[in-house]
Amino acid sequence: MSYKENLLKKIEIDRLVNRVITSIGSPDSGRKLDKEAMRRLLDMAGYSHRHERDLDLYLENDDTAKGLILVLDNDLTIYDTTVEDVIIRKSPVLKEMVSIRNIIKILNDKDVVVSRKEASVLHVREACVKQLDLSHTAEDIGDIAIEGKASLESRYADGVVEVLAMFAEMLGYQPPPKVFDARHHDIMGALTEKAGGDTRFGPAVIYGMAHSEIKLIDRQLSSLNKEDLEYFQGVVKGETKAAAEGADVFEFLKQSVLKKETASEPID
Repeated sequence: MSYKENLLKKIEIDRLVNRVITSIGSPDSGRKLDKEAMRRLLDMAGYSHRHERDLDLYLENDDTAKGLILVLDNDLTIYDTTVEDVIIRKSPVLKEMVSIRNIIKILNDKDVVVSRKEASVLHVREACVKQLDLSHTAEDIGDIAIEGKASLESRYADGVVEVLAMFAEMLGYQPPPKVFDARHHDIMGALTEKAGGDTRFGPAVIYGMAHSEIKLIDRQLSSLNKEDLEYFQGVVKGETKAAAEGADVFEFLKQSVLKKETASEPID
């Protein structure tokens, strides 16, 4: 796969991870695990599925008798043991419960449990990401910027949003805090939490989907600063000039990625 395809796959993986983790709750919380999203993650990670009794088991390596086995239920427990052992611990029949040894297994599984819940989701995520080749060149970044410009020019909103999501992934940009959000706009930027409840946001990109307009704020804004809030609203409404607009925004994003990667290169 190309760098773009691998990057989009990583974005999809993280969205699925967020869906699953958000759906995890305590037994009395009323939340229902998003099993569909978890199944997709397990499939991406290369786990094989086995249905035993009333259990959905996912094996990291189906070629060995013993290995990592995830039970797809609200606990999302990963065991390091055999399928037969998991079955006895999780879904024993009456004759298996007669054995003292099996009763001890059922009551105490610390010897074979690797992780539960969020930790198990992150374990599977790591396996998914390991399969991706995220190496790339400056040309790859340039091609993504070109695609963004073309989508903007043709007013292809989905294409613009996809390109912005890729740049957000590369730059670590996040959705805006509530005070810097706007209806019918896709907004992303650098987010920093400061003491005293102050949230700094910026540089930030604002994409108005209704009119296919994209604008750049090239500095940090404070959530506690009235002038910053007014400036942000002015840029959104088109009453205040942005630092850059249109295709120039994608050029800014491209250069930001290249500068970030150059700065992170080791010095000989």
